[in-house]
Amino acid sequence: MAEHVCPVWVGYLLACPLRKLVQNPKRIVGPYVKEGMNVLDIGCAMGFFSLPIAGMVGAGGRVVCVDLQPKMIASLEKRAKRAGLSDKIEARLCPSDSLGVGDLKEEINLAIAFAVVHEVPDAAGFFSEVYGALKPGGRFLVAEPRGRVSEDAFAATVSAAERTGFSVIEQPQIKGSRAVLLGK
Repeated sequence: MAEHVCPVWVGYLLACPLRKLVQNPKRIVGPYVKEGMNVLDIGCAMGFFSLPIAGMVGAGGRVVCVDLQPKMIASLEKRAKRAGLSDKIEARLCPSDSLGVGDLKEEINLAIAFAVVHEVPDAAGFFSEVYGALKPGGRFLVAEPRGRVSEDAFAATVSAAERTGFSVIEQPQIKGSRAVLLGK
C-alpha cells in the first residue's frame, strides 16, 4: 500500500515522549475511544498512539496495529511488553499492497491513520479496506501533516473517503495536522 515509506529512524522521533507536548495521544483520541472498543491503528509505527489507546480500551478491548515495516512492529511489541500492554495489542505486519485486515470485517469501532494516507498510492483501495473493517456506525480519524499535505491534497483525500461511503462527522483541530473524523 505504500508509495513512500517513513524511514525507521523517524519512528524513534515519532515515539519520543516530547512529542506529547505538541500532540498528546490521550487528548487527540480520548474523545473517540471507549472501554471495550476494538481500535485499528494504521501505520502504527512504534506505537505512539497504540499504547495509550491500549490503556483506554480496558479489559474488553484491543488495538490492532498495522505497519508494513518489520522494525516498527518489533519495536512496538517491545514497548507494549515493557508497558504491560501486550495482551491488548495485536501487531500485524501488512503487505505493501494491502492493510491485511480482511479478516476484521465489521469488527472495528474506531480506526486511526496519522500521517499515512499521503503515503498510499491507492487511496480508494485503502479507504475501502478500512470501511470494510469498521462496524456500522464506526469512525475513522485521519490526520495528515500540514507541512507535507496541502489543503487541496487533503480535500482530495476526504473526497476519496466520501466516494467509498464515509461521511464527514467533524474536522477536529490537531496541532500541525489537517484532520477529519469520518463515519461509516
